[in-house]
Amino acid sequence: MVSSLINGNISSDGTSGTIGTNGTNGHSAASEYVKPSTKLRQLLAQPGCVPAPGVYDGISARLALEAGFPCLYQSGAATTASRLGLPDLGFAGLTDFVTNGSMIASIDPTVPLIADADTGFGGANAIAQTIKRYDRAGIAGLHIEDQIQTKRCGHLAGKVLVPMETFETRIRAAAAARKEVPGGSDIVIIARTDALQSFGLEESIKRLIAARDQGADVGFLEGIDSREDIEHTVKSIAPMPLLINLIPNGTTPHYSLEEVAGMGVKLAIYPFVTCIPALHAMRDSLALLRKTGRDDTQSRGMQPRQFFDVMGLQHEMAVDRAVGGDAFVVDA
Repeated sequence: MVSSLINGNISSDGTSGTIGTNGTNGHSAASEYVKPSTKLRQLLAQPGCVPAPGVYDGISARLALEAGFPCLYQSGAATTASRLGLPDLGFAGLTDFVTNGSMIASIDPTVPLIADADTGFGGANAIAQTIKRYDRAGIAGLHIEDQIQTKRCGHLAGKVLVPMETFETRIRAAAAARKEVPGGSDIVIIARTDALQSFGLEESIKRLIAARDQGADVGFLEGIDSREDIEHTVKSIAPMPLLINLIPNGTTPHYSLEEVAGMGVKLAIYPFVTCIPALHAMRDSLALLRKTGRDDTQSRGMQPRQFFDVMGLQHEMAVDRAVGGDAFVVDA
């Protein structure tokens, strides 16, 4: 619940005073471990807006950690594209998301990961399993939406929604399942509504308020398209914080982080910040190889060892040395 958001020792750059990404390539030096979900609640309790860049595989996650972001977001669209080579039309299932999320969350457990959970992958019982499996995977928060199960990307037309009562049941099932996790769980439940396109702003706000009353911690109004509507939504659903989805060339204007923070938004996700640039870079590199028969010009001088360093080679070598091994002690 909103009231359970707790204060933490978070510095101005969004990292904890006792836990930060001070290690090599995303590996943290921690004097006191804080659960990712608790860390996310601490971040949300601080002034300003938390940026969460979209990641979808180990490379994108490593680079986001290297850049120093305080929170990551597993994009459902990018995960579906990466794992299945398919568009965001509900093809990916619970196992796809949990497997991918577990891998990303494990790279640096001190940096919280928020993950798309589509519609919860079924009815109340399935949603309960979703909560428990996401929690076991180390995922800090997840969003569940009010589309029908054969859903589609929120920035595509033609979305079909379930009745408000069904949406309430989904959130209620998620909140109840959180209480049943052995040892306790404070995984952050984010309620997403896609009602704006078909039913307008006030119906969307009603759905978020209803979700808040059923146990949601954060509201997510997909496709919101004006400053006035954002500010109105922030005030209407308070004290529940609002998440905004910033997609270049999407429905929502691409405001800066400073701008959305000024509107009262607490969390900004950037689902395509890594996958679309990666698509362009790979397409260009492959086209050049096809044209010239060479691939050396696209590497910018990076050697394999340097690539492995970005993937945490130094940390793994240090682990080996610490126990007296020499398997990875190389000078090359």
